[in-house]
Amino acid sequence: QVHLVEFGGGLVQAGGSLRLSCAASGLPFRSYAMGWFRQAPGKEREFVSAIVSNVGRTTYADSVKGRFTISRNIASNTVFLQMNSLKTEDTADYYCAADRTFELPTDEGQYDYWGQGTQVAVSS
Repeated sequence: QVHLVEFGGGLVQAGGSLRLSCAASGLPFRSYAMGWFRQAPGKEREFVSAIVSNVGRTTYADSVKGRFTISRNIASNTVFLQMNSLKTEDTADYYCAADRTFELPTDEGQYDYWGQGTQVAVSS
């Protein structure tokens, strides 16, 4: 059974940093692309970033490019999202997702498994 569990959300001031983690179990991590999505109150869920686990290729939404960095640790089946220079508009529930592909999926419909999410709140 596949489980994705996110950690690291919290409250931070604008300009600050947070590091989210997503621990994956029950799947062959090297064969999966891992993605981060977010959903702000009253808005639809949107793509943030993705990484192909085996080679580490990455992609980012324009809104986070240059501020967020996705990475993974294959030994621990964990994917990370380092978020720097946070803005109030980054406030959202952040979700980790997994898709069995060597591509970089950006559409939430492409992902097979999802975590429960972790809250990030950025204050002004």
